[in-house]
Amino acid sequence: VQLQASGGGLVQAGASLTLSCAVSGGTFGTYTMSWFRQALGKDRVFVTGISERGRFLHNAEIVKGRFTISRDNAKNTVYLQMNNLESEDTAVYYCAADRARRPGIVAQEIGYDYWGQGTQVTVSS
Repeated sequence: VQLQASGGGLVQAGASLTLSCAVSGGTFGTYTMSWFRQALGKDRVFVTGISERGRFLHNAEIVKGRFTISRDNAKNTVYLQMNNLESEDTAVYYCAADRARRPGIVAQEIGYDYWGQGTQVTVSS
């Protein structure tokens, strides 16, 4: 299974950006998908997740109201729409897939089986 994240870049504070993560080689429609991020010198942290069919979402408090996760199972792709970006959002963003088909969305790295390579988002103030 391969995850390919894209869409990162350099933007000004207040701008919007949409990340994409294309999944190949697996059964995308059975995976819970999430985004994590890792700022320079810090641990990787959970940002948001979406259940297999998109019925359930789980957002970290720091991004509530600004970031929205969505998925298109026909395209094997998950998206992260980021609005009103802040300098604190600067990080490498990773998509991850949980194949366990468990209830709920796990916010810990250990719950994920497959990871993308990351895409850098830099927000200038």
